[in-house]
Amino acid sequence: MHRVEHVMGFPVSLRIDDDTVPEGIGDAVFGWLREVDERFSPFKPGSEVSRYGRGELPDGELSADLVEVLGLCEEYRAATGGAFDVRLPGRDFDPCAVVKGWSVQRAADLLTGAGVRRFCLNAGGDVVVAGGPWRVGVRHPEFADQVCAVLEVADGAVATSARYERGDHIIDGRTGLAATGLDSLTIVAPTLTLADTVATAAFAMGRDGVEWAAGRTGCEVFAVVAGGGVLRTDGVPIAQV
Repeated sequence: MHRVEHVMGFPVSLRIDDDTVPEGIGDAVFGWLREVDERFSPFKPGSEVSRYGRGELPDGELSADLVEVLGLCEEYRAATGGAFDVRLPGRDFDPCAVVKGWSVQRAADLLTGAGVRRFCLNAGGDVVVAGGPWRVGVRHPEFADQVCAVLEVADGAVATSARYERGDHIIDGRTGLAATGLDSLTIVAPTLTLADTVATAAFAMGRDGVEWAAGRTGCEVFAVVAGGGVLRTDGVPIAQV
């Protein structure tokens, strides 16, 4: 099975390599991601996130999912000393940096819960895989048609935060300025919830974020430093040519 849809503002592809595919599993995965887009998009005025950001929802009326997301947001704000912050001055409440990885990991959990053994779920370049080995390319930050590394992952997730797609869009909450110490930072971790959030949080910290991310349990780091050079942990699963 191979299916691609545009959801949450980016292409999402699902590939299942099992001999048999559970009936309706593709609809369940993409249905969940569309639900997340409706409930958690800060760009939709009627979403739960937008209503919460405007102060229209007291804590007692929040869904369990939003409570979980808010908990993750606060966890990483505290862990980075405020560099990662979804409540930046002068900006609307925006938890997208947490919601993407969290929601796609939940979709991957739907697959494993249905008995799918070998799959690749790719959400705008951040991936969850199972039943590998799978090869995952890390895009070169300067050349869109090249990779600077190829990773080999059996079961787990890979996420990258970078400047090359959207410019200097990640803000260091401590200064209110764009984080510019790194060109890209890739995290390999057991879940995309962990990989994606750590990648964004570490990127917001600048070059110091590489060491911080390396200290997070279960995380391996591949970082391209602004101006050139690579920093990586020993456990990064570089594929053998």
